[in-house]
Amino acid sequence: MKDFIKKFTPSFLLSWYHLILAFFGALFYGFPSRKLKVIGITGTKGKSTVVELASKILETAGYKTAFISSIRFKIADRERKNELKMTMPGRLKIQRFLNKAVKNGCQYAILEVTSEGILQHRQKFIDFDIVVFTNLSPEHIERHGSFEKYRETKGKLFRSCKKVHIINLDDKNAEYFLQFKAEEKITYGIRNKEAGIRAEGIKLGEGNVSFLIHNSLFEIRLPGEFNLYNALAAICSGLSQGVDLEVCKRALEKIKLMPGRMEIIISNPFKVIVDYAHTPDSLEKVYQTLQATSDKKQATRMICVLGSCGGGRDKWKRPVLGQIAAKNCNEVIITNEDPYDENPMEIIEQVAEGALKEIRLNPRHCPCKSASIYKILERKEAIGKALQSAKSNDVVVITGKGSESWMCIERGKKNPWDDREVVREQLRKLKTES
Repeated sequence: MKDFIKKFTPSFLLSWYHLILAFFGALFYGFPSRKLKVIGITGTKGKSTVVELASKILETAGYKTAFISSIRFKIADRERKNELKMTMPGRLKIQRFLNKAVKNGCQYAILEVTSEGILQHRQKFIDFDIVVFTNLSPEHIERHGSFEKYRETKGKLFRSCKKVHIINLDDKNAEYFLQFKAEEKITYGIRNKEAGIRAEGIKLGEGNVSFLIHNSLFEIRLPGEFNLYNALAAICSGLSQGVDLEVCKRALEKIKLMPGRMEIIISNPFKVIVDYAHTPDSLEKVYQTLQATSDKKQATRMICVLGSCGGGRDKWKRPVLGQIAAKNCNEVIITNEDPYDENPMEIIEQVAEGALKEIRLNPRHCPCKSASIYKILERKEAIGKALQSAKSNDVVVITGKGSESWMCIERGKKNPWDDREVVREQLRKLKTES
């Protein structure tokens, strides 16, 4: 019924409906954002991690915080897993959350702000004090119509906030976000020497990153250059609120992992990593990070489990994900991942088509061969196959769902799911059988 109404209701009426609902939500709860300092994090990747890191910095500085991310909800010392399968909740839920944050004495609320949320006016009637731009790469193109419109949608958050703008100066879209007026603009980066906060002396380890900011050494237990950028965004958020750099350092060094983000589930005899990567850019960065930090003294194979979501979302990326997997992995297992109402096997075939095409076009540059491409519908079986194939020193990388709690299937149904628990279950099964 809900989909029927959406299909036959003019878009301008739906937009007005979302806007009016946002207003009445804020009105009903007494415009709670006016009693907090609200930080909005937007971009294609890294939002959840930046939310978590920024919250830890502010907490270490002595503030009470609340936040919403695709990983969890947190108000002061109470938290719960985000099981909505929605990064940015609806308008009434957000206003109720902010109201609870006020009642619990929080001074800051940190929100992931998505392009879909902006299209549905979920950010309206929230007074943002700080907005952060992490990065931008093609995503939700079918929903927005073009990459430019996708970027414009993200830009609406910056247009609405006139106070503090924090921008990744290394991203090629930085200039677009710098055009919006603000009382203060803080930039960060690694390569652009004009960045206000710039990391130097960078060392990427197998499960960590170290770097210098103004001669202060940071050592964080999150791998990859992308996590360095996430840390810089969070540091800038803290600095914008007068938090000392040493406090930022102390806060970040407390963090051991991000659930479902390059999370190591098994370390021996082979390594198993679960990550949320579901866009071409993020998938490539995960593979490159693992290759760059693997032990060069030992032969390491990479066994990759991936898929692509359904629901008509970004169909263009399916063969691209397959191409990236074929270029980087020794063995590729393509499986089901949130098919919604689409035929899951058709999605798998589209991803496989990209992988096989890449092998045909660039056989010398692909560690993977046609015989090492597997199409397995059941995700549990696919994970079991990857674990069974793994030998000592291999790396199994399972991407697409991270710490998500559900598998979304036809007619709006959701089945309980957790890649991490499935890994543990399948490993126990293998041990019992051997």
